[in-house]
Amino acid sequence: MRNQSRHALRIAALTLSVAATAGTAMAAPTCGTDPVVLNSYFETGFPLPTRLAEEFTKQFPNVTFDIKEDQFANMMENSPRILSEDNAPDLIRVPSITDLVANNLLRNLDDDFTALGWDQFPAGQLVQLRVEEGGRPRGTGSLYGMGLNYSMTGVFYNKELAAKIGMTEPPKSLAELDAAMAKAKEAGILPVMQWNKGTAGLAFPLQNLMGAYGAPEPINDWIFQKDGATINTPDNLKAAEHLDGWIKAGYFPSDANAIEYFQMMSRYIGGEGLFMFNGDWESGNLDTNAKDKFGFFIMPSLEDGGRHASMSSPLTYGIGAKAANPECAAFFLDWVARNEQARAINVEVGGSNPGGPTDLPLPAVEPGSVTEQSLAAGATLAKDNGAMDFIANATGAIFAAGWTPELQKMVGGQQNATGLLEAVQREYETQLSR
Repeated sequence: MRNQSRHALRIAALTLSVAATAGTAMAAPTCGTDPVVLNSYFETGFPLPTRLAEEFTKQFPNVTFDIKEDQFANMMENSPRILSEDNAPDLIRVPSITDLVANNLLRNLDDDFTALGWDQFPAGQLVQLRVEEGGRPRGTGSLYGMGLNYSMTGVFYNKELAAKIGMTEPPKSLAELDAAMAKAKEAGILPVMQWNKGTAGLAFPLQNLMGAYGAPEPINDWIFQKDGATINTPDNLKAAEHLDGWIKAGYFPSDANAIEYFQMMSRYIGGEGLFMFNGDWESGNLDTNAKDKFGFFIMPSLEDGGRHASMSSPLTYGIGAKAANPECAAFFLDWVARNEQARAINVEVGGSNPGGPTDLPLPAVEPGSVTEQSLAAGATLAKDNGAMDFIANATGAIFAAGWTPELQKMVGGQQNATGLLEAVQREYETQLSR
């Protein structure tokens, strides 16, 4: 109740401030006091949004959530249809926003930005969620989404298996990472557990390698659909060749193309694989279900001491343009970032930085935990200004029609590095021309 009161006072003060400066009162979004049911469309297998919804209902009992869940791949394909229906979601997990904005399916959040004081958030935290009118380019323009948190990808490692090959600390260069993989292979240990079915999990190590070989800015330009941007660059070719080398060396499971995400997690927690390229959203899971067994490090740079770059993006949620309760949904998104208990849930369950205003402290975490290591890695990434959006988010269909089939072909020995980048770039240009 104390948090609820502070939130109400902040909104009241903000409303008065806006009224004083603008001459007319701009009412900040709230959920009011009448019963509200938020129609919500969440991603299957990730408990964070549901846990946040449960806490929100505890603090605001008039608000309940009607939650539907679906797999990430299905959400990529079905979001336009779901948002175009008359009962469009109030809250929806949106893997990619450009096509949705182009088709006027998401609520423009500029007014909410002003009324709720989101100018207190770091601009870089929201840049991936801005889109120009018409759907491109991304990175500038109006705000069309908010992150439930702000995650990053890196490398998890099995401490017991690391000890068997004499790895006493995380690799500090790409060469050291290569050496650890080679030692694991020689010792009969699977170097990397990775999924590649449905949605290509090898996109994670590929993008980490891209960040090791080159700067993140050209990759973001491509993802943001800047004019003339291409994924087929010399640096990215080196990264794709390096990934192909890992595949040919047998560093991934031979059945990677048959492994789904949740099968990967089960096998990795069960002790199969030294490394796993994944996101810090699994940190809380590993701390809870495999305490003290795993560690996490940021993808090392090409050489020790170099700039770090990694995929780091918001857990993006939008509000349907046809939503029945858009103001309550906006209020919820603001609450997630500011409320003390919500931020604690975000770190404990999501394992990621909760974002929000820079003057809010991070919730305390257990020393030595995977979550502590992943948050520290995030701080390193921020210091190096190396955040990239996910290469699967460049268009609404590039993951399904570009990266996934081509990376599956590479695992099957039917595609090389040059062909991979050329095919994805062709698909990208085809999609932008529609």
